[in-house]
Amino acid sequence: MITLIDNALLDALCVEAAASPRRRKNRNFHPYDEHPGHRLLNAMQTDSYIPPHRHLDPNKDETFVVLRGLLGLVLFDDQGGIMRSVKVGAGGTAIGVDIPHGTWHTAVALEPDTVFLEAKAGPYLPFTPAEKAPWAPAENAPEAAPYLAMVKAMVTA
Repeated sequence: MITLIDNALLDALCVEAAASPRRRKNRNFHPYDEHPGHRLLNAMQTDSYIPPHRHLDPNKDETFVVLRGLLGLVLFDDQGGIMRSVKVGAGGTAIGVDIPHGTWHTAVALEPDTVFLEAKAGPYLPFTPAEKAPWAPAENAPEAAPYLAMVKAMVTA
């Protein structure tokens, strides 16, 4: 059976994201975490914070295609300096982006109810310490909200 990616699905996912404490919600199309190919929708609200990270596995390049809203993608150097930021979505520089493994990055929703299609190799594995940015606050740290505001300001400048 096929799954239609339509406005009803995006609307429902955005409602779930708005109700989530993390202010984002995934809808996986891959059947289980160990599956070799991960395909998912990721709905985000503007106050959702994804700590900067990288995927060190050479099979874990990551692709985002924005279906609704506007996403800010930010790339960092090893010390946490912002190397590049780009708006991704209908009102941005591109509608999608492919991020090579080993690249420090984060994504921020610049509009409410931003939804993107994400694809990368499985299986799902939690980040290792070497994949977490030591210079960025953890997701629930008190410093996370000001850090998110600073990153978003760099994208919108």
